Amino acid sequence: MHRSEGRILTTHAGSLPRPPALVQMFADRVQGRTVDTAALAAAIEAATNWALPKQLEAGIDIPNNGEQPRDAFFLYVRHRMSGFTGLGTRRPPADVARYPGFQAMRDSLTANKVAVTNFNVPAVVDQVRYLDPAFVETECSDFRRILTAHAPGHGEAFITAPSPGIIAAAVPNEHYDSDESYLDALAEALRIEYEAIVAHGFTLQLDCPDLALERHITYADRPVAEFIQFVERVVAAINRSLAKIPRDAVRLHVCWGNYEGPHDLDVPLAEILPAILQADVGGIVLPFANPRHAHEYRILETGPLADDQLLVAGVIDTTTNYVEHPETVADRIERIARALGDPSRVLAGTDCGFDTSAGMGKVAEDVVWAKLAALSEGAKLASERLFP
Repeated sequence: MHRSEGRILTTHAGSLPRPPALVQMFADRVQGRTVDTAALAAAIEAATNWALPKQLEAGIDIPNNGEQPRDAFFLYVRHRMSGFTGLGTRRPPADVARYPGFQAMRDSLTANKVAVTNFNVPAVVDQVRYLDPAFVETECSDFRRILTAHAPGHGEAFITAPSPGIIAAAVPNEHYDSDESYLDALAEALRIEYEAIVAHGFTLQLDCPDLALERHITYADRPVAEFIQFVERVVAAINRSLAKIPRDAVRLHVCWGNYEGPHDLDVPLAEILPAILQADVGGIVLPFANPRHAHEYRILETGPLADDQLLVAGVIDTTTNYVEHPETVADRIERIARALGDPSRVLAGTDCGFDTSAGMGKVAEDVVWAKLAALSEGAKLASERLFP
């Protein structure tokens, strides 16, 4: 991973808007309707060729493929791994359930929407194993080809992959004799994706909302100590999957759920960060733009990150159509850099992805690009002040 040497580098957290035709294909496939394989591949190719230049035009230094080849940030694995079947409903976040009026409003906004949701999940009823390395190899080689075509000689780029913990928490286990065995099987299958992404020269971003989000879903009715134990088990499984990967090739993204909602049951960052930092990774991606966690950058003043770790600071909210003023972005970057004590270890990013499951994003497509441009403009302003 590149440090912000002389200026604050910009990136984002992964998913970007997908063209409506691609969303429709993904939604049809999840619902069991026939989707032409060649037509889907062509739509993914076109979408990636569209999303990458948009990032570069907005001034993003470290782009990705926008997750255009995936229908959802973690549920895409059902198309690449064995053992998944059916379509059930995941328990809602506790903060949403405690406000019935808000939940009714939220449900009305998504009713009859053409989309794929992270809350309609399959179950695991058989052994989980990665079916064919060609799935991830094709995604990586296609993105490398497209990146080279649009930006020859471009430096760092990234590709995401989910934590085994988010799958273990969200997808019911109806096959393995223990949660530990289920988690281990997922970690072993995901290892193939992790290693392939890095072997193709990309930074691996691990998407781990489970390390914060599951406190108010799966563990909502249990003591926080049990949730911390879950975090520690997941981090240990991740470390086993990363055994052959250099630490500085991996950044780990944690969030409390990419949805507009009360979030007043979110576990504080201070309670989970020690367990998260047991992960053998070179970078941490944290949200500091949303109104519930913007103040938590102060924890950086205590020096919890290792000296070699970088911070991708979320300074753009991915759940609102407000376009942040570049001065607001710069202020956020400056506060975080001063708390950490070294601006070269800070990159500017977004709180989360903009479309973590196809079609469910709440930010209009044209506003997404404006927000990323504001991110870049704010990073330039902050750079002038932090690197005089």
